[in-house]
Amino acid sequence: METFAEVLIILVVLTNLKLLGSSRATACIRTVAAQGVLLAALPLVTSGDAITLRMIAQALVSGTLKAFVLPFLLLRATRGARAGRELAPFVGYTTSILLGVALMPLALALGRKLGVTGPAGADLLAPAALFTLLVGLLIIVCRKQAVTLVVGYLAMENGIYAMGLAFAQREPLLVEMGILLDVFAAVFVMGLVARHIHREFDTLDTDRLSSLKG
Repeated sequence: METFAEVLIILVVLTNLKLLGSSRATACIRTVAAQGVLLAALPLVTSGDAITLRMIAQALVSGTLKAFVLPFLLLRATRGARAGRELAPFVGYTTSILLGVALMPLALALGRKLGVTGPAGADLLAPAALFTLLVGLLIIVCRKQAVTLVVGYLAMENGIYAMGLAFAQREPLLVEMGILLDVFAAVFVMGLVARHIHREFDTLDTDRLSSLKG
C-alpha cells in the first residue's frame, strides 16, 4: 500500500508537468480529469486496512465530480466555443515545464517545513499538494485561453484537496465538499463566460480583451 501510494503521488506530479506542456485545451482537461482520479483514490490507498464506508463514498463523490462532471462541462464549453491549440501563451511550454521543475524543490522544502507527514505511506503528499497548487497558479499566470485558465483553477483546487488529505484527516469531508461545490459553480460560470466571449469576439484569447475601448 505504501509503495502504491507513492506511485499515485508521483503520477500526480507527472500530470502537473503534462498540464504545463500541453497546448490543447482538450488535452489539459483530460489530464486534470486523470489527476482527479488519482487524488480520489489516495484516501483509500493510504488508509490501509482502516477503509470505511464513508471513505469509499467520499472517493466516489470526489472522483465523479473531478473526473467526470467538471471535465464534461469544460469539454462541452470547449467544443461549443471551438477552442483549439493555444499558440501564443504568455510563457512558452518548454519554459513552463522548466519553471515547473524548478518549483519541485520549493514545494518539497515548504512541505517539510510545514511538518506534515501525511497519511501512512504518503510522506510526499504535502509537497505534491503544494506543487499542484503552484502549477495551477502558474497556468493561470502563463496562459491566455479562458478554458485553460479554468483548468489552472481546477489544478489549484486539486492541490487544496490533496493538502486537505494531509491536514484534515479527522473531518475532511465537510471541507472537501465545500471546496468542490465552489469549484463546481465556478467552472459552470466560467464555461458560460467562455462561450459568450467567443460568440461576441470570435476568440478565447483573453489578451485581446485589453484592446477593448469605451
